[in-house]
Amino acid sequence: MAKTFEHGGGVRSIAVPIPDNPLGHTLVYVVDTDRGPVLIDTGWDDPASWDTLVAGLAALGTAVTEIHGVVITHHHPDHHGLSGRVREASGAWLAMHAADAAIVRRARRTDPGRWYTYMAAKLTAAGAPEEHVAPLRGGRRRAVPGLSPALPDREIVPGELLDLPGRRLRALWTPGHTPGHVCLHLEEAHPARLPGHGRLFSGDHLLPGITPHIGLYEDPDDDGGAPARAKPSVGEVTDPLGDYLASLERIGALDPAEILPAHQHAFTDAPSRVRDLLAHHEARLTGLLSLLAEPLTPWQLAERMEWNRPWEQIPYGSRTIAVSEAEAHLRRLVKLGRAEAVAEGEPVAYAAV
Repeated sequence: MAKTFEHGGGVRSIAVPIPDNPLGHTLVYVVDTDRGPVLIDTGWDDPASWDTLVAGLAALGTAVTEIHGVVITHHHPDHHGLSGRVREASGAWLAMHAADAAIVRRARRTDPGRWYTYMAAKLTAAGAPEEHVAPLRGGRRRAVPGLSPALPDREIVPGELLDLPGRRLRALWTPGHTPGHVCLHLEEAHPARLPGHGRLFSGDHLLPGITPHIGLYEDPDDDGGAPARAKPSVGEVTDPLGDYLASLERIGALDPAEILPAHQHAFTDAPSRVRDLLAHHEARLTGLLSLLAEPLTPWQLAERMEWNRPWEQIPYGSRTIAVSEAEAHLRRLVKLGRAEAVAEGEPVAYAAV
């Protein structure tokens, strides 16, 4: 049975399961408009997830065939996965920020073999041991999740109102978790008249009890820019963590009355949660500087960082994600002039300045 929630003011949500994932589910929001319901995110592309979405819409008195549009907060498969099926069933339009739409286009044209070759090279450059890199070489050519996502047919333009007749939903660009992540500000009085400025659909940007993953934006056609390849120049590499922290401060200043996130549950007091996350990342950066008292590769740094379980218990795929997050933090430290590469070649080691 689908679990649904009533948020008032023509906003409901459905908990769409994510298979084999500790997050449990994605909250897919259903926003009533004068032309029919619009979804914010759609959930993972899995038969059980699809069945739950369909059942949830029925429980809310509508149907997937009645969906007018789909707004995607970001391209990750637990948010964008079912978008194509929803569009096929309903004829709905599909909107996404241009930066994430570019990732979707790239994913669709990337051969899985090219992706595995690229990731093997990236992990080798980061100092990963051969036993971690070996499965990516040559023989294993299994499908890569998310390599055939639906192409959006509308672009979300930051600062502009989306085309939702009868509603005022404004897009706010909040990069960091992905380069094109958006939060969506419902510029309408809160139905319970809570103090603050409307409600915010926050995607994965701001969650009540989880710190979102901040990693690198991988591109198999990118021949440079990763801190593990060569000594980075401050002006030449992206800084996802810096993007995320700046985005957080903008959301804190907005001070919405209520946050409607894509995971866990709705909550209030966004400024307090933003302060907690800013303090968390500053403490983590300070801790990494202590680790970098001796030169470390990104892999070695990831091994020593604090995670939600000991490194020995982190699964294979999650270790790759952890190294990406370590590299994102390295980029921030390099941008701030607090760390630098101490050797050329591969793998590169970094040390505190």
